[in-house]
Amino acid sequence: MGVSTVDNGRSETMPGTVALFVACVADLAYPGPPRACVEVLEAMGVSVELPAGQTCCGQPALNSGYPRQATTLARRWLATFARYDAVVTTSGSCLSTVHHAYPRLLHGAEREQAVALAARSWEFTQFVTDFGQGLTLRLDAEVTYHDSCHMLRTLGERSSPRELLSRIDGLTLVEMTDSGVCCGFGGTFAVKLPDVSVAMADHKLAQAGRTGARYLVSADPACLMHLQGRADVTRAGIRTRHIAELVSDALVRTEVRA
Repeated sequence: MGVSTVDNGRSETMPGTVALFVACVADLAYPGPPRACVEVLEAMGVSVELPAGQTCCGQPALNSGYPRQATTLARRWLATFARYDAVVTTSGSCLSTVHHAYPRLLHGAEREQAVALAARSWEFTQFVTDFGQGLTLRLDAEVTYHDSCHMLRTLGERSSPRELLSRIDGLTLVEMTDSGVCCGFGGTFAVKLPDVSVAMADHKLAQAGRTGARYLVSADPACLMHLQGRADVTRAGIRTRHIAELVSDALVRTEVRA
């Protein structure tokens, strides 16, 4: 199983300000997760900034066999986020690129910068499990969790989403069979091999459906977009939800009175 090439040691002090890395799918088609992320981080007392110069992390280019173009995007990503003490994203797949691919694409001082910035970059559930102990979360729901390929195998992250779900009072996590099997999206894979991609989505939806859960939850917007599209067509009877949206739904907000 692939793992991150950087030290994942984190600061013990919660950063007061974080930069939000939106990622392409959220920017172009699925804005709910980053919006929910902002709501949760602000409930934690964090100030969130949205760097205007951010763009793609470079994963699609790299996966399609264009490392030179991916390196250009990696340099832009570093230039955009280098001044921040912390970066948070709702795409575990994109963060895996920062952690795993950038140190391979870049060299010398640029590689050192990439490693240093990766070490202060968090996927949403990692950040909230590290620093969100003060949140009051409550939601009456049964959910099942899909481990996206890059987040599980490249970022090496499985425990943080489940830890975060366990902190929501009233929520039950029902593990599906083969939670770590690919949903079929795989970036350009879904475009190049649509029939295989659809079959894999149907398999994943069937496994999720057998749990009886209300929501199929994941930490990657692209997986959820793919699965929800197929669920709509097949009337699978299960709804997808990004974990940031679920946590935002679960927030117990204290009313402030004058």
